[in-house]
Amino acid sequence: NPPSAAKPEVTIPGNVLRIGDKVMQIRNNYEKDVFNGDIGRVIKIDGKNVTVAFPERPEGDYVTYAQGEVEELQLAYAMSVHKSQGSEYPYVILLMVQSHYIMLQRNLLYTAVTRAKEKVLIVGSKNAVRTAVENDKTKRRYSLLAERLQESSEVF
Repeated sequence: NPPSAAKPEVTIPGNVLRIGDKVMQIRNNYEKDVFNGDIGRVIKIDGKNVTVAFPERPEGDYVTYAQGEVEELQLAYAMSVHKSQGSEYPYVILLMVQSHYIMLQRNLLYTAVTRAKEKVLIVGSKNAVRTAVENDKTKRRYSLLAERLQESSEVF
């Protein structure tokens, strides 16, 4: 979304927002009823205020961010598999390269592929895809959840 004298813009940490930009809410804001991962389009910039249309909201129900709140937005032309969880998109372009071997995991590949409603385009190497498919060893989390639940049930 290139700059133009006819397009107002506002600077946020690490980026510039312009009318028409695709943006993502990056943390929950209960007052505005927008949540981490919500995707919208910038429709108005008035000084330091930014107004965003979110497609899930009723038509005409826009969200306006004041100067201190604009940092809750991030450009969303591309995003990580982690950020895409819970959402669907018509098309997904997935980069699969060996240099990101730590991310080549079956569960992440599955998540990325299942985000697409119509088509997935995988760009990279067959070897990277093979590595991801064969890697079903997700890091085990040692949260002690089972033990904590057991202790909680003993209290009641």
